[in-house]
Amino acid sequence: MATPSTPVVRRTLQWLKGEVGRRLVHSSGAVIPALYILGLITWIQVTILFVVGAVVALALEWLRLYGGLELWVHRHLTREYEEDNPAGYLLYMLSAVVVTVLFQPDVAIPAIFMLAVADPLSGIASSGELRLVKRPRALVTMFLASSAIAAAFLYDTPLAVVLGGLGAMLADGLKPRIRGYIIDDNLTIPTVSAAAMQLGIELSVFL
Repeated sequence: MATPSTPVVRRTLQWLKGEVGRRLVHSSGAVIPALYILGLITWIQVTILFVVGAVVALALEWLRLYGGLELWVHRHLTREYEEDNPAGYLLYMLSAVVVTVLFQPDVAIPAIFMLAVADPLSGIASSGELRLVKRPRALVTMFLASSAIAAAFLYDTPLAVVLGGLGAMLADGLKPRIRGYIIDDNLTIPTVSAAAMQLGIELSVFL
């Protein structure tokens, strides 16, 4: 059985460092809502799993920031601006909790998928650059991928699809600073896109 000292494990961990590992972590967030789509868990269970994940992430971040905890994921998957601030995986869990509690599955699931699937695609298009405003090709990629995801769930409300894609694109493409802290898109992509899709659903009633 392979151990952390074997060449295979060392090569695997080396490969997972940096952007590759971050994108895989992003994509793993799609597993929980995918289980719901497959009928393996209920929506209440989806919410509970995300709440548990948020609690665990909050505990790990508290220990990292104030208790000196330094796991492999902390050393190799956190960005430079996260060293003294809450890391993206905590914000990911918190935003997932917010959308699963506040929105119905047909809005919450695509919002989470936009973060789990569309955001890594946008990252590839931007070549892993960290910019306050992403390049046009990354913005277009995020809009198209997010709109395609929204269309799979809200095909009968085109306005919600377009607004959801725009919301995700803006949340992903713009990274404002507040008192020196960069607002992470792990927090904004699901919440902004879900609110935009819900707005599109409400406005579609009058069209």
